[in-house]
Amino acid sequence: MDDTTGTLDEALERIHLSGPERDGWLSNHAPMAVEALVRHGQASAVHRWLDRYGPKLEEMPDAGSPVTARNWHEALGDPRRVADWTAYFEREAAERAWREVLVEWWPRLLPGIAAGATHAVIRVGHSVRTLLAGEESAPRVRELAHALGYWAARHQPLPELRPLGPAPSAAAALDRVPPVSGQSGGIRERFARLTGFPVWPAQENVSAEAARGALRELVRASTHRYATHAHGEPIMLVHAATAPNAVLRTLPALPDELWAPSLRAAWAASAAVTAAYAPRAAAPVPASASASDTPAAGELFARAAAHGDDHTIKFADTALDVGDALAFAAARRAIELNPPVF
Repeated sequence: MDDTTGTLDEALERIHLSGPERDGWLSNHAPMAVEALVRHGQASAVHRWLDRYGPKLEEMPDAGSPVTARNWHEALGDPRRVADWTAYFEREAAERAWREVLVEWWPRLLPGIAAGATHAVIRVGHSVRTLLAGEESAPRVRELAHALGYWAARHQPLPELRPLGPAPSAAAALDRVPPVSGQSGGIRERFARLTGFPVWPAQENVSAEAARGALRELVRASTHRYATHAHGEPIMLVHAATAPNAVLRTLPALPDELWAPSLRAAWAASAAVTAAYAPRAAAPVPASASASDTPAAGELFARAAAHGDDHTIKFADTALDVGDALAFAAARRAIELNPPVF
């Protein structure tokens, strides 16, 4: 990341004055959105965007009792302890290399990948991408601590799921995900009604490289699917793509033995969001999904930045990672369907 202006660090310092949620349990999207804005050449828009988004945010809740290496099990998944968890990871990240902290905690947190409607792992993915690509400044390391603290506090395993038979591809697996009964209520209520997913990939054990390839396939398939299914719920369905992409972005910081379990968790997260919000019928593939009608990546992201919606910005960021005509059409679909901020 070429961020010689320090805009990202300044933005993160502003954001870290706030907690990870607002209005009960809605996630603070600011750190994810500003990271994407800076990465894609929109640093000049960051502080204006934060000025607009910032009044929604709330202060970090008061701390209770410290989380320690001995008592963390009892605090896992307790959202009342979010300040305690954040302080714990700030201490850990100050005393140890951030990769050490991530590698220790990633397998502990992975079973709760649904935390915060998958926003916790998405926040971690944005943070790790920044740390891998640029300067390991104090605000950027602290952002990883805040992201991990949020994940630990909101840790949410999915219910036990039965296998529904193998699927030959990620796209086919997503097509075969059964919707939750009724598709009503909030995401936590919908996740509680999950019953089973197709088996994908079909192999029980996959190599690290095969896991990375499958994860790329899943991100591509879920991004493409948004182009034809976003009308089901255009805000929530972005997470079917952005959650597995956050896992994909984190893989380079993890040892190979964690790649296969990361793939399995990412598939569960994408399938869960799909089951919770996908419409009964697909829409036609957008006419714009042709190579001849595909805008440049910078132009497309500039449209998302001008639109201003945090989910739209994050989804455009993932669509640019996929990088093909249908992914770009999906990003334009998000711009069309989600309410603009500016």
